[in-house]
Amino acid sequence: MATTPVLMGVVNVTPDSFSDGGRWLRPDAAVAHGLGLLADGADVLDIGGESTRPGATRPLVAEELDRVVPVIAALAAEGATVSVDTMRAEVAEAAVAAGATIVNDVSGGLADPRILRVVAEAGVTYVAMHWRAHADQMGDLAVYDGPGGVVAAVRDELAARVDAVLAAGVAPERLVLDPGLGFAKLAEHNWSLLRDLGRLQELGLPILVGASRKAFLGRLLARADGTPRPVDRREHAHVTVVLHCARQGVWGLRVHDVRASRDALAAYDLLHPTEGAT
Repeated sequence: MATTPVLMGVVNVTPDSFSDGGRWLRPDAAVAHGLGLLADGADVLDIGGESTRPGATRPLVAEELDRVVPVIAALAAEGATVSVDTMRAEVAEAAVAAGATIVNDVSGGLADPRILRVVAEAGVTYVAMHWRAHADQMGDLAVYDGPGGVVAAVRDELAARVDAVLAAGVAPERLVLDPGLGFAKLAEHNWSLLRDLGRLQELGLPILVGASRKAFLGRLLARADGTPRPVDRREHAHVTVVLHCARQGVWGLRVHDVRASRDALAAYDLLHPTEGAT
């Protein structure tokens, strides 16, 4: 029997995130937003200080630390389960010290291999995402021409990351995988991965999916002239993805509109008690 997915509410403490850049840059605004997501039903708050939208410029380490550490400390003090969205060992270490219990690394340890040691020593949960390059280069690597296409490639590349993460000392029960929708992937790649999540689940580890507000939804809902649907008007399509993922038994969903996802899952659980109810 599948269980209701964990909802990971997004708190972008950045000036340039694709979905809400700048709205929560001030620590007090970010904390208030996080508390609002908790009230809407978030199970985890994912705090990030680096935008990974295509073409984004990386902040200095000191900038990223200044953005996320005060917010993590404040939300952890309120009793929230906090995740830090970072690729840097220094930030992960400071975030854990401030109260984070999950490290959500979009690079899966490739950007900064030292992060694996930090996670192993801290004994926290680690999310390893499928990743091929930083935001300014990933568009050139959205090629999956081998046998089995994108699903086979992502599965094999994630399997290699699992080996590296476990070899670094991270406990297998604290490891979660993410297919990395939108990262070095075209729209058709994202849809293929969502259709075939079962292949990724063959790796035997929980799966986190982050589809919320991403460009492939905007393209699906584009106007007749090809203009993508704006970021803040993609939620109806996203809720359908949420329900599909729930039926597939994913561990978690990274979302911006927590209330919409929570409401959809509540109705789904009632209609499919043998599949989704906890």
